Amino acid sequence: MSDEARTSDNELEELVSSSDSGSRKPAGMPGKILVGVATVWSLFQLWIASPLPFILGFGSVNATQARSIHLAFALFLAYTAYPALKRSPRDRIPLQDWILALVATFCGAYLFLFYAQLAERPGAPLLQDVIVGIVGILLLLEATRRALGPPLMIVASVFIIYTLAGPYMPGILAHGGVSFYGLINHQWLTTQGVFGIALGVSTSFVFLFVLFGALLDKAGAGNYFIKVAFSLLGHYKGGPAKAAVVASGMTGLISGSSIANTVTTGTFTIPMMKRVGFSAEKAGAVEVASSVNGQIMPPVMGAAAFLMVEYVGISYVEVIKHAFLPALISYIALIYIVHLEALKADMKGLPSNNPYKPFLHKAIGFLGGLLLLMGVAFAVYYGLGWLKPILGDLTIWVVGLLLFGVYVSLLRVGSGYPELELDDSTSEVIELPQTRPTVMVGLHYILPVIVLVWCLMVERLSPGLSAFWATVFMIFIIVTQRPITALFRKRSRPAEDIKEGLMDLWNGLVTGARNMIGIGIATATAGIIVGAVSQTGVGLVLADVVETLSMGNLLLILLFTAILSLILGMGLPTTANYIVVSALLAPVVVQLGEQNGLLVPLIAVHLFVFYFGIMADVTPPVGLASFAAAAVSGGEPLRTGFQAFYYSLRTAALPFLFIFNNDLLLIDVSVFEGILVFVVATVAMLIFAAATQGFLLTRNRWYESLLLLLVAFTLFRPGFWMDRIHDPYETMPGSELVQALDQVDDDSNLRVRIVGTDDFGAPMETYVLLPVPEGETGQERLDKLGMQLLHEDDRAIVDMVQYGSQAQDLGFEFDQEIVEVFAPVDTWPKELMWIPAFVVFGGIVLLQRRRRDASAEPATAP
Repeated sequence: MSDEARTSDNELEELVSSSDSGSRKPAGMPGKILVGVATVWSLFQLWIASPLPFILGFGSVNATQARSIHLAFALFLAYTAYPALKRSPRDRIPLQDWILALVATFCGAYLFLFYAQLAERPGAPLLQDVIVGIVGILLLLEATRRALGPPLMIVASVFIIYTLAGPYMPGILAHGGVSFYGLINHQWLTTQGVFGIALGVSTSFVFLFVLFGALLDKAGAGNYFIKVAFSLLGHYKGGPAKAAVVASGMTGLISGSSIANTVTTGTFTIPMMKRVGFSAEKAGAVEVASSVNGQIMPPVMGAAAFLMVEYVGISYVEVIKHAFLPALISYIALIYIVHLEALKADMKGLPSNNPYKPFLHKAIGFLGGLLLLMGVAFAVYYGLGWLKPILGDLTIWVVGLLLFGVYVSLLRVGSGYPELELDDSTSEVIELPQTRPTVMVGLHYILPVIVLVWCLMVERLSPGLSAFWATVFMIFIIVTQRPITALFRKRSRPAEDIKEGLMDLWNGLVTGARNMIGIGIATATAGIIVGAVSQTGVGLVLADVVETLSMGNLLLILLFTAILSLILGMGLPTTANYIVVSALLAPVVVQLGEQNGLLVPLIAVHLFVFYFGIMADVTPPVGLASFAAAAVSGGEPLRTGFQAFYYSLRTAALPFLFIFNNDLLLIDVSVFEGILVFVVATVAMLIFAAATQGFLLTRNRWYESLLLLLVAFTLFRPGFWMDRIHDPYETMPGSELVQALDQVDDDSNLRVRIVGTDDFGAPMETYVLLPVPEGETGQERLDKLGMQLLHEDDRAIVDMVQYGSQAQDLGFEFDQEIVEVFAPVDTWPKELMWIPAFVVFGGIVLLQRRRRDASAEPATAP
């Protein structure tokens, strides 16, 4: 390797470590202490996630104590692993950092160490408590600056100042203010601020998933995913770029960092993209777009999936179900965008190393493999369902033996093929690996993922316990795969192979913990912002600002929310930006939407702000992933960022679409409807990509691009046009609510417009989606809702709302007036609008095909 290449690799390693795991690697005893603490942190997280504390009867801690210990570890490692300044030493830890690390650790562990005493005096902090809280917050902010850069530290500081200076703020920004003791108590001594839900999710779920990903990567799965993607797609037009998208998608499944994903796959994919004709900026942009999209792909979603469980109040399986379809559509569209780029530039793929097979043979082989996989899944699912009642408590042991048998069998199969070698990012790769040997040699890496999905989706275990069992199995694989494979390859040296496996395990434990430093610090600091929002009511201020700027226009409300999410997400890691934007902006969209007739499920709003928070990793001037990709490609960072944003327009369009069409989130759709929505939405997104890229079969004319956008919009939201042909609701005065309840079917919904006053006595108007309960008459249904009406001069006034009733949960309160009722009526299916859309699309295809064929005909001699 040349000195220049080695320098480039060192710079990339520095870039990733400085943003994800800390760039300090001290030698001697300090280095051993650093990696030792990281290892103990990983083991502690595995311990509290396991059933062992309850089985053995010792070592159990409650949720608040676990959060305190979690933050103490993160703070200690932040000060020892991250240097204070660029000029600070990387090969040793200065004395002042040791002191700061120990003081910060004590402050972080304070709730654990003095839990009993604090529980005896809630809301009445002593001077000692306040001093520890002040020092703890200051050291947390400094740790945030070191680990994550200035943006999150500045935002948190602004919210602390705002909390204290409320009475001195101008206009609508003013609030009653908070005392110093009140601030410290709220932020450091309760679970409303630093030690709130976000840090709790980091403690309970996120660490285990990050550790699982680190162990999977150390075992060789990351390299395996990249090789498989290239062997499958590398020979097509622009194949390396398509392979980069798939490889980044697969690594994104287990990665919690856009930057690490960009560099990990980009060092291999970007040079190969440049080889087949992509410019440095476009190669970097493809990698950025695909790596950042890894953060919206379940099951991890940059840890946001677990936070959504807590914030939205639905199960983890439901979050995954709602988030999966938009993420998959976005990835398919990115592959198509790469294909269009290849067509525009007439690119070729890399030479294939696979034996030639006719297309029919390939199709039969693919379908055969798919049917075999479905058959195995069917047999396993129903087989275990049959075994569990018979075997009872022995089921787990029988399943473990079966899993071990499958694992050994896959290693036996893989040992018949050449081992995968780790790639040198500077090597001149001109041949692709063969598909069959590449796929077969690493099939056992899929087993821990299957265990994870099985525990989550079938056994319905908690995310933490599911990740624990998957991690335990991953630990078993990382230790045993070498000796078992060597045994099958007949070159066994058990002691050395087990030692190498244990070293991989140790490195995985250390890497997992170091990768968690930034996330642990980010969730704690974001807790300051969440705490300030709950303590000051600043969310209402933001709602007023957005409503004033948008003048009540729904699209403008969403647009301003998207822009604010982008701004707030600049420079923040995935987890932190979701916490910030969801705490500040999700309630704004819900509140303003209800006031303007847009009744959106809460999960849709959270995904909306999450998508635009993620886009901040792409968008200049702070797009960190774009800078990382430019460092690999040698391209210009800002141009790479703008190109990546251009490629990511499809991701920016999706949130607006699923806000207005909840079918994309698989909300209240059947299996058949879900399949239909997926097919049509995918086609619509490909048409949208063709319109924005200016190319379908040949280069678009301007009116063709506009028509393609219109077709895509119609396929995504056919109800927009159908509602203009036939109003889906019959409008009735509020006094006829009982009659409306009597006319509609069970399990349908009424839309109700109500006026009243808000919590501060100000006039308020909002809309409520009213589920229709079972009942013979309208009055009986109203009674089941738990509400009574008073009729005065054709006005319907809410006279009584039962405590704990459905009406109370929906937001009905005494003395509100029901102004209008919108009852659903029978209309034509909105899907009929797909027919004219496909007709227009077919016309554009015919026009472009004629133009392409005409340009391809050789000129005839005169």
